[in-house]
Amino acid sequence: MKPITTLLISLMLIAPYAIADDKQYETATFAGGCFWCMEPPYDKLDGVISTTSGYIGGHKKDPTYKEVSAGTTGHAEVVQIKYDPAKVSYEKLLSVFWMNIDPTTPDQQFCDRGSQYRSAIFYHDEKQKQAAEKSFRDIEKTRPFKQPIVTQLVQATTFYPAEDYHQDYYQRNPLRYKYYRYACGRDARLEEVWGKK
Repeated sequence: MKPITTLLISLMLIAPYAIADDKQYETATFAGGCFWCMEPPYDKLDGVISTTSGYIGGHKKDPTYKEVSAGTTGHAEVVQIKYDPAKVSYEKLLSVFWMNIDPTTPDQQFCDRGSQYRSAIFYHDEKQKQAAEKSFRDIEKTRPFKQPIVTQLVQATTFYPAEDYHQDYYQRNPLRYKYYRYACGRDARLEEVWGKK
């Protein structure tokens, strides 16, 4: 048998399993301010396959970071998560989301201001919508803060991955990332909102 024929047969045998494996993964999308800061808490979770920083919820096709950060496209900075529901539930992803945002500030997260930094859950199907609504109600009942929750629950639209230099920023530029996070007061405010972890 020729090598090329052997290769084709091997690929044909492997392909169905690769497709099946990919189908078991699901997608979640959350806006919690600067997308650099939303990747780390999800990357730590067993069952999360990947996190991708990007933009969603706007009206312009293929927006750039410059356009989104100027607040002219209607997009929000988000992290899109590919995960294995057999290992981590959507409810767990929601719990991590809430604990990493300030749900009391409209069009702002920490030092970043503008609609591009709004907090939002972008649900992908009816099951996610119901889970997001339940998590919202649960937070309403148990919140340790007095201000109203302004986090949006919105149906996901087209997601645009951010430029390469934004991906895994906290790993590629750890010192700049840590300085930004500290200077932005993110952890200090999270402690004010939710208390010490």
